[in-house]
Amino acid sequence: MEFFKRYLLFFFIIFLNSNILFAEVIKVVDGDTIHIGNTKYRLFGIDAPEISQQCKKDNKTILCGVDAKKMLENKIGKQTPKCISQTKDKYNRVVAECFIQSENLSSYMVRSGYAVAYRKYSSKFVEDENYAKKNKFGIWSTTFELPWNFRKKKY
Repeated sequence: MEFFKRYLLFFFIIFLNSNILFAEVIKVVDGDTIHIGNTKYRLFGIDAPEISQQCKKDNKTILCGVDAKKMLENKIGKQTPKCISQTKDKYNRVVAECFIQSENLSSYMVRSGYAVAYRKYSSKFVEDENYAKKNKFGIWSTTFELPWNFRKKKY
């Protein structure tokens, strides 16, 4: 019985000192929105296709909104992004530049072709967009509607 108590105490101490108890849940909502714990973040300076948005390539329908979400999920993996808050948007999300290690997620999404530079708010990621467009990465290899135009029609 004494051994069992020590064994239980040992694992209880390990559990309390682990990050499991205090880890924040990371949820990728779409290609430009993440939740870290209870905080909702909108990635600064970019706009990604909406989840329901589709693109066309070689007469086939591509679920480009879903693809953008998957791209961001894969980039984040099990890591917790570090975010630098800029402002809040009309949906009360924190608009932020978020990083995995030292890589800016906004830049990554645009440069990979799964988001566009949101020039209405910033020109910071225009070079990344030009790179993706030139190399026909992601949505730039398809026929697509800019996310803000898609939202105007849909919502």
